Amino acid sequence: MGAGGHKSGGILTEKTSVLGLRLYVLIAIAAFALVTGGLTALFLFLRSSNRRHRPTRLKHSSGLMPTFTMDIGEIGLDGTGRIGGKGFERNEKKGAKVVEGECSKSKAGAEMMGHIGWGRWFTMAELETATSGFGEWNVIGEGGYGVVYRGVLPDLSVVAVKNLLNKKGQAEREFKVEVEAIGRVRHKNLVGLLGYCAEGPKRMLVYEYMDNGNLEQWLHGDVGLVSLLTWEIRMKIAIGTAKGLAHLHEGLEPKVVHRDIKSSNILLDKQWNPKVSDFGLAKLLGPGSNFVTTRVMGTFGYVAPEYASTGLLNESSDVYSFGVLLMEIISGRNPVDYRRPSGEVNLVEWFRGMVGTKHVEDVLDPLIEIQPSPRSLKRTLLVCLRCVDLDAQKRPKMGQIAHMLEGDEFPFRLEHRSPREVSLLTCLPASVAPARVPLLTDKVGSNPPERSIWR
Repeated sequence: MGAGGHKSGGILTEKTSVLGLRLYVLIAIAAFALVTGGLTALFLFLRSSNRRHRPTRLKHSSGLMPTFTMDIGEIGLDGTGRIGGKGFERNEKKGAKVVEGECSKSKAGAEMMGHIGWGRWFTMAELETATSGFGEWNVIGEGGYGVVYRGVLPDLSVVAVKNLLNKKGQAEREFKVEVEAIGRVRHKNLVGLLGYCAEGPKRMLVYEYMDNGNLEQWLHGDVGLVSLLTWEIRMKIAIGTAKGLAHLHEGLEPKVVHRDIKSSNILLDKQWNPKVSDFGLAKLLGPGSNFVTTRVMGTFGYVAPEYASTGLLNESSDVYSFGVLLMEIISGRNPVDYRRPSGEVNLVEWFRGMVGTKHVEDVLDPLIEIQPSPRSLKRTLLVCLRCVDLDAQKRPKMGQIAHMLEGDEFPFRLEHRSPREVSLLTCLPASVAPARVPLLTDKVGSNPPERSIWR
């Protein structure tokens, strides 16, 4: 008989009380479970650690799953790399990243995932859906800057999407300038920049949509025998444009010089309220800066002569361009039109000649059905002449221009004026052209000081 009755396998082969399994089977199962559990725990730890460094994905109401990433790379807009609002700082290796601040709080952080500072971050997928794949039927404007599409967002709001052309880095430069110059600016006469998209080489800007297109279409397009732009509407557009530019020049720090004021960059809403747009060429003037030296850019016919010859740019360059625009609004003529006789090709020269020879009514757009009063017309012509003064220092500020265009009284002085201007001024009756309008600082009953808002 064998000792103790054990089989040749020894104790490992004995059956246990656990489901009648032999001991070596239980040991194998336990070892397998231990190894599997360890590997699972390690996998979950690595996955959790990796997830903390991934871009966050949001589920939008549209049903799309756009990828939002805080790594913006080249979109550093100033010395600190701020793109607007709190919660961002520059990281030289990884672009802009979220840091402690508003984004660290749960609610604010969630909002920031859909909005960066002042504007909304749009993905390419969202804008493709909004514009029906950037379909040609949605094109509402195009030029050297790129193409503008009409788009409809999931909440049914209508927007304008500008797809910037990338010519030798042009898209990147214009993208940065527009975001920096106008992104955080809000004014009723400046087009609202709602957001942006930057994916790969693509740079897109999303604006509020303007129902009546741009001013150029209404001045030079096929509008029939009578223009819908009455004199009152034209003055509304001129005054609103002047106020928008005044805010850029006088209401911001640093001040913004637009550098491309023209009729195609004046957008119109349903009520014909104007909004200045397209800040791709804008320049910033910091405190204490009277001008900035830059490469001459703009649109032929609108560029101030001193800027064209020297490259020295300041707000008076915009004032000259506005003067040309105002002449365009009054006359309905292009700034430069080679289809006209030699003496009428250049709008500014023709305009000055007509005013100098006292043919003031002949400068009016023939498509205006009801002509303005002589008083209103002559007052507006005077503003034109002051804006295009060859001496940039004698041009008025945009705030003064807005005040003069909407005022019933028109303050002016004959000194420092060209013979043509004096010729026009002397045509006005005394009731139309007072020598001076009292200032708020004048004392009642005192002799008015010799001051003028022109100086």
